[in-house]
Amino acid sequence: MPSPAPSGRSQQGQRDQEQGNRTALVEDLMERFPHIPREAVLKEDLLRGGMAFDDSALSDTADKATGEIKPKSYFIFSFDHRTLPELGEAALRRPPEEVVLTGGPYDLSRTVVSVRVNPSSPYRVQAGEDGALGLYLDGRRIADVGLPPMPDYYRHTLANGKSVMEVAPTIQWGYLIYLTVFRVCQYFGAKEECQYCDINHNWRQHKAAGRPYTGVKPVEEVLEALQIISDHDTLGASSAYTLTGGSITSQVQGKDEADFYGQYAKAIEERFPGRWTGKVVAQALPREDVQRFHDYGIRIYHPNFEVWDKRLFELYCPGKERYVGREEWHRRILDSAEVFGPRNVIPNFVAGVEMAAPFGFDSVDEAIASTTEGLDFFMSHGITPRFTTWCPEPTTPLGKTNPQGAPLEYHIRLLDAYRAAMQRHGLSSPPGYGPAGAGRAVFSVSSFMDTLPAEEGAPVA
Repeated sequence: MPSPAPSGRSQQGQRDQEQGNRTALVEDLMERFPHIPREAVLKEDLLRGGMAFDDSALSDTADKATGEIKPKSYFIFSFDHRTLPELGEAALRRPPEEVVLTGGPYDLSRTVVSVRVNPSSPYRVQAGEDGALGLYLDGRRIADVGLPPMPDYYRHTLANGKSVMEVAPTIQWGYLIYLTVFRVCQYFGAKEECQYCDINHNWRQHKAAGRPYTGVKPVEEVLEALQIISDHDTLGASSAYTLTGGSITSQVQGKDEADFYGQYAKAIEERFPGRWTGKVVAQALPREDVQRFHDYGIRIYHPNFEVWDKRLFELYCPGKERYVGREEWHRRILDSAEVFGPRNVIPNFVAGVEMAAPFGFDSVDEAIASTTEGLDFFMSHGITPRFTTWCPEPTTPLGKTNPQGAPLEYHIRLLDAYRAAMQRHGLSSPPGYGPAGAGRAVFSVSSFMDTLPAEEGAPVA
């Protein structure tokens, strides 16, 4: 069970505290939740609030893989706290895709963190007097910073000149190939778009900046990029691919959602049988459509439920409520477990939007209770949800009204509640996310894998 560490403080009270000394807040949570890895506490704070970069820590890469550091690929959402025009030098010389933290006063094990740029963050990546990069908080160096090296396959281009980074970027320190094959969403406008999602704006800002950002990626280009990765990833670091993109409410290129995304899986599995574990992030579709995904070769299905609370789902996911509806969405998730097996159905939720003003829960207690209800619902059926830590992107309705995101205490208590729910239902870490455990996890957009216990005999990443 989660350790008793309730907080009666309001959301505003939490945020007022966070405006003060961030070190004191972080260390207080480390002390109150000693069974949550210190690595996870820092990682959640970096994911929810972003990090700033000194010019010396930028990648020296724009759109071509010419530098030594693997640059941020903007693989689906911006995951930034400012728009590209507001990022200054970081928009011209991209920050790294991820950073790895070690050492420092908290004696951190190796911790992989997705980069979310925020020039106003109290966390700053910069070179010290010795020239080595470090992460600084409140002016104190708290960790050594490692940057991802440019993979050899990024240095090769497709026959048409497109970069592998544009067509098939890799994240999670090279573990996952992220194939956003449809870069916009057909839930469009204020009455349909999910209120925390900037997929459509991210598409617009990259096109406005003149960056290559292919709207619909041809199957042939995806196969060509994967062939380059297969040829040059000689150590086999890439272990899975995710097919995803915006929701399809009508058709794209004459195909519905299952057949549009499924055509890529079919082609990949025919060309590279068994090379990678195939995953798809799509809507909660009817069982016959889900069966097509499985028939095409997909082995893990992510029909994301986004937020558990009924009222918040209706308010924050208006398009999904209109076209499918919350109850039907959940029913379809349960149905999909009969096709893929419960362990291979892993719906995501956006951790933190439960507390987004003006409609979200005002206290951490209420938010955790609601989300735990959702965890128990799915886990009681053998389905293991996972979550992405909410980044309040500035062009989204919830990002505009909640630039600070959810309180850090919410995120730490969620990790506690999540691990306890896994134990209650006798579940282990879900497949397709790499190793679990602090110092081993590579999943970079939340700390749930860092917090779960490592499997016996699992190698250190």
